[in-house]
Amino acid sequence: MSQSITSSDSSVSSVLPRDEQRVLLRKLRSEILARYRPHIKKGAGPIRVMARIVTELKEECRHQQIDQDIIDAEIVNRTIGDIDLRLVTECEGEAGSTLDYRTLADELGIALPGAQFNGYTANGETYHWLRAQMLECEKLLLSQGYDPRIYDIYGVGNPVLRGWMAEEMQKWGIPVEAQHVNLSLGAMNGIDNVLRGLAHIYRTQGTTEWGILFPEPGFNVPEWQAQSYGYHIHCYKTLPEQRFKITATQLDTALASAPDIRVLYLTVSNNPTAFSYSAEELNALHAVLRKYREQDRQIYIIADLAYIGTGKPEEDRARMATFAAPDVLHNTIFVSSFSKTHTLTGERFGWVTSGDPTVAAAIAVSWTNGLAALPGEWQLRYMAYYRLFQDRPWLTEKLRAFYHLRRARLIAQLQMIDKQYQLFDEIYVDDDATVYNWSKLKDGIDAFSLFEQTGIAGVPGSGFGYDDEYIRFSIGVIPVNPA
Repeated sequence: MSQSITSSDSSVSSVLPRDEQRVLLRKLRSEILARYRPHIKKGAGPIRVMARIVTELKEECRHQQIDQDIIDAEIVNRTIGDIDLRLVTECEGEAGSTLDYRTLADELGIALPGAQFNGYTANGETYHWLRAQMLECEKLLLSQGYDPRIYDIYGVGNPVLRGWMAEEMQKWGIPVEAQHVNLSLGAMNGIDNVLRGLAHIYRTQGTTEWGILFPEPGFNVPEWQAQSYGYHIHCYKTLPEQRFKITATQLDTALASAPDIRVLYLTVSNNPTAFSYSAEELNALHAVLRKYREQDRQIYIIADLAYIGTGKPEEDRARMATFAAPDVLHNTIFVSSFSKTHTLTGERFGWVTSGDPTVAAAIAVSWTNGLAALPGEWQLRYMAYYRLFQDRPWLTEKLRAFYHLRRARLIAQLQMIDKQYQLFDEIYVDDDATVYNWSKLKDGIDAFSLFEQTGIAGVPGSGFGYDDEYIRFSIGVIPVNPA
């Protein structure tokens, strides 16, 4: 579905009065929703379909000369999780204070020098600092015999940066070294490489079937990736009373009923639900997997850590500590990224850490046969950003506070909307992590009807392998105004 919106009011020769603009916009919104509803579960998947609806609707509204402030009020994009720092308006304290979040784009080097951000002018200091650091990092690599501008026969990234990312994992209590780490173009690329690499291992071992277990609701891209590499997909539908997390008993049942399961994909802090596994819950899962290993059945965990760092630090440290036990670590492959934790989605900075260095070496076939070499300029940029976060640790704290503010505001906003429209059966309060809200809709309401009534575009639960009576909203892209 890619055709433009065509309305009976499509030929607007002059700007309509504002009240008529609103009527026209709502009509256009109803028309595009009616056309896309049959296709929501096809093609690129519900997340991208909902995002496409928003984009196409906005384009048509501009074509119809509808005022921008009306478009902004009637079309609220809460589909994609990316944080657009250029659009941040929140300022909870004095200008330039730690509670002035408008400065984040400047402080993270995203803002161009002199750019205007809702009353704030970027000085560009970090923009220039990052580029100076890239020069210093290139000198460092050359002094150690690594030239990022030529072919890399290993293809998994330069050894200095791999060592730095090992140190990053050590901060979480994970005892690994540089040879455990392979760099990736974000978490999705890392997961794809891991799944392909493990499938290669199974083939060379003569294994005829390999299955993977996905607790749902969950991030659905790895399911598509696993299917393409020949995995047998097993999905386990979790329950609201367990806050949508697989329990030890449920994991045991799933493994016993499907002997081909060799991989468990586990998002430690969950997208879409915004709930996180506690240390106790993780230890219980580890105990189940330990029981099967003692029966000579090796099961790897792919631990997706995309949102570790967005939650309360002491709770994240407790979660990560459960993976440090030698037998657990040996069978865990961690996938990490700066995309969500540091709002650097477009930079695609990720890394894969294998608890067993022999696994890191074995799955590297995915890198050498897929990328040949990681881009040199990209690696230098990655190194500069890592130095930035080491030099200015307060940035991570400020981002965490910013996420907390937006999540709290979104929940309050949804509660206010519910008083007016009675759309929700339950608006869940999260574990103070991720960039989402997960809520249950009343009978007869879905993501489409909610968008039609409120103008807020979310992603239906089917986008995460669950029921469409649930919906995920993002705090990213655009600000959340106070309720």
